[in-house]
Amino acid sequence: MQLSRVISSVNRLASVRGLQRACACRGPPQGPVVLHRQRSQLVPSRPRCPGIVTLCSMETGQGSSTVTVSPPEILSGKEIQPSTPKAILRTDYRPTPYLITDVHLTFLLGDTTRVKSRLSCTPNYQGSPPSLALDGRKDIKLVSVKVAGKQLSSGQYQVTDKHLVIEALPSGNFDVEIEVDVKPKENTSLEGLYNSSGTFCTQCEAEGFRGITYFYDRPDVMAKYVTRIEADKKLCPVLLSNGNLLEEGDLGDNRHFAVWEDPFKKPCYLFALVAGDLAHSEDSFTTCSGRKVDLRIFVQHKNISKVDFAMQSLKHAMKWDEDTFGLEYDLDLFNIVAVDDFNMGAMENKSLNIFNSRLVLASPETATDMDFARIEGVVGHEYFHNWTGDRVTCRDWFQLTLKEGLTVFRDQEFSSDMKSRPVKRIEDVVRLRTAQFAEDSGPIAHPIRPESYIKMDNFYTVTVYEKGAEIVRVYHTLLGKEGFRKGMDLYFKRHDGQAVTCDDFLAAMADANGQDLSKVARWYEQAGTPKLEVSTSYDSSAQTYTIHTKQSTPSSGGHSNKQPVMLPVAVALFDKQGHELPLKLKGSTEAGQKSTVLRVDQEEQQFVFTDVASEPVPSLLRNFSAPVKMEVNGQTDDDLIFLLAHDTDPFNKWEAGQRLAKKLLVKLYGAAASGKGSLEEGLQAAGGVSSNIVEAFRAVLQDSSLDGAFVSAAITLPASTELRDDIPNLNPLLLYQVRKYVVKVLAQQLRPQLEATVKHNDDPAGQKYSPDAKSAARRALKNKALAYLAALGDATVTQQVLDRFGAATNMTDKISALAALIDSEGKERQVALDEFYEEWKDDSLVILKWLGLQTSSNISGNLQNVQQLLKHPAVNITNPNTCYSVFLGFARSPVNFHAQDGSGYKFMAESTLQVDKINNQVASRLVSCFTSWRHYDSDRQAMMKGELQRIVETNGLSDNVFEIASKALQD
Repeated sequence: MQLSRVISSVNRLASVRGLQRACACRGPPQGPVVLHRQRSQLVPSRPRCPGIVTLCSMETGQGSSTVTVSPPEILSGKEIQPSTPKAILRTDYRPTPYLITDVHLTFLLGDTTRVKSRLSCTPNYQGSPPSLALDGRKDIKLVSVKVAGKQLSSGQYQVTDKHLVIEALPSGNFDVEIEVDVKPKENTSLEGLYNSSGTFCTQCEAEGFRGITYFYDRPDVMAKYVTRIEADKKLCPVLLSNGNLLEEGDLGDNRHFAVWEDPFKKPCYLFALVAGDLAHSEDSFTTCSGRKVDLRIFVQHKNISKVDFAMQSLKHAMKWDEDTFGLEYDLDLFNIVAVDDFNMGAMENKSLNIFNSRLVLASPETATDMDFARIEGVVGHEYFHNWTGDRVTCRDWFQLTLKEGLTVFRDQEFSSDMKSRPVKRIEDVVRLRTAQFAEDSGPIAHPIRPESYIKMDNFYTVTVYEKGAEIVRVYHTLLGKEGFRKGMDLYFKRHDGQAVTCDDFLAAMADANGQDLSKVARWYEQAGTPKLEVSTSYDSSAQTYTIHTKQSTPSSGGHSNKQPVMLPVAVALFDKQGHELPLKLKGSTEAGQKSTVLRVDQEEQQFVFTDVASEPVPSLLRNFSAPVKMEVNGQTDDDLIFLLAHDTDPFNKWEAGQRLAKKLLVKLYGAAASGKGSLEEGLQAAGGVSSNIVEAFRAVLQDSSLDGAFVSAAITLPASTELRDDIPNLNPLLLYQVRKYVVKVLAQQLRPQLEATVKHNDDPAGQKYSPDAKSAARRALKNKALAYLAALGDATVTQQVLDRFGAATNMTDKISALAALIDSEGKERQVALDEFYEEWKDDSLVILKWLGLQTSSNISGNLQNVQQLLKHPAVNITNPNTCYSVFLGFARSPVNFHAQDGSGYKFMAESTLQVDKINNQVASRLVSCFTSWRHYDSDRQAMMKGELQRIVETNGLSDNVFEIASKALQD
């Protein structure tokens, strides 16, 4: 499942601008201080559980399905409602007392939808039959229950807001038949069965199936499904579910039906249903064994012309997975459906992927190069889940990175092969550093395999996804391409059709290659970003070059004294002429290679290279071979400029420029913070932007041998979030002003080259748009140069940007020109915004870009504009995409979110609480903007903390928001 890329599209849209992204007790009460929710105050307390016991006969194993109640309450059909939501622990896992082998579902779709289920249950216990405790939700209405064909009376079962508990069950196998009513149109949570623009659809991961009917809603319960759908023929001519279509026909009264059967066992989170009036595009793919697979993409009729690229991306992904991992698709049909209202980016339901429409629909007029790249990557991601997620799934949700981290790695490799591998690697590391490193250093830091959660929805995080992918890359780097493939083959051979753990994946990798990977296991157990300190020394008499490493991981989440982890550190050495040296590592049998991987797995280590004729310049952590923060003692600006010019590793070439820029920004911020004279005078007195850095940037800009997208990335300054650890008590407005100064100086000094770059990379008149890598790279460089020039504030340049906006023939150039104007105080900004809206007001996805640019603008006092924008007919806060564009866009404006008077914080807190009444998942994403409050100056810390306290104290707050906000407040 993809969430991060929908939210990150707001980040990426901003980057177009170029310059700115309580568990059950087994004894006396004990444990850490937690926060209890009350109406008006936060009360420190200890976990409370007097009189509460866990009824073993009702234990369903995974925390989310464990019923912890007191006997009197369960007998009266009620559950204790704790003042603080109960945390679920990974160590609480137990198998369910019953297995469900087959599921038959019937949906009678309408405003009130009747759902009938028949569950074939098999004993998985010893002794007398225990109770059956199925997960449910308070918005489903129970109609009837049968066990072994016999209707149960109300006294033979108990219903609570979260469970259906059935007592006195027969021994042996039996069926349970349940009928419930649900109201899809009233389901604004978009979990379970809901209605989006007239289309019935489902979202069941992580715990949405319990909003459809009562069930063991957990991933280790795997069953075969047969689904019958009945609906109005005119309103819902298309009826879809998982697997193969068995039967369809008319029922009379203008209703019809379809029956679908999925021959593969799956957990309920992979169940899917779609019914509506949809158009579809059809194609086919022939697998490596010669089997034809029908491919269909369903969309609203008005959007049918925008699916061709997604279809081609799907075919490319199917071929790539066969070629790279030998994985062939296993059914005769693969469907994709695009819907406008979707919490996530996309969902890998077996044979029926459901996508957020912004990750399917694309045309040159409506989608940017980044949109096309994102669609290709996410279509690939969801398809790759067919094996890494569907055929082999997670035992419990704590193992989420098993499927998501692995599949993100696979989609990153796919995108790298489809486009530019170096640029893709840079993009992935930028996201890791700006989002995941920040998460790892904050109050919600957690290992890639968390140890506890309150709401699983909150753990679809950049740590689980992106850092998880980096740990999979650690395996790949250590074992090599062939060794990694051997491990994957063994993993599928052992576990096809099973629900397994991260430990099972590690064991397959280790066993297939005969290696001890036990220190890789620590990545699953420890939160935080390791710090790697490197020092070097050269012995001219012995002609040896020594690399000394020291690793540590800072305390986080209440955990300290963390153990060393396995860090594969890729290394090369250069002579003073810029040539790579052949390497001979002491103690290694290999010699002569130009690059090697050091296995750094101890707190301190030493690696000695022999036969080194002169002191070299090291290239360390090549291709970002481990997810760490690295400091190189004694590394000078001259060393970095040398690497920027000569390093043969594209990532480290880019990294050298980033380190130069980062050192400059930290130095100038310190000068600005001293408060001597005006800002510009203080920065100039501190040395300003040195000529060495200007010339280094100029050399990159003029190097015609480099990929345009690489050059665009190389002249982009590091994100502000990357600087927070280097600037204690950060004033975000001051840092914004320093960045703005640096950008303007670079634009002034490089203006002739920037203007030439724009001209040289313009599309020839009449050239047809293509999203291919070469064309996209040319546009990326042109628009980056244009953004630099716009920062000059020159009236002539501003008019040129407006002219380019009007003349643009594709969305990439149009939105880039608009982004270059968005911080302008002149009339050109509003002219462009008005023209853009008039042209695209009927395309809701394009208007999301318009909204996101306005809300993220750094013009002074933009909060008032955003508040007015909320009244605009284009804004619908029941739609997750709109919330992400509007609210998360605003939170990324350092000038307005971090306004000195606290108005930006108040606005985001109020918006979070408003959205929480509609959609808890979306609201939890919004409140996350406060979790970094400890990084800022004391005034902002106090204001952000105050808003967090106000949120936590709000009556009726969702568990989703409470978990994030309360953790942010904990010491």
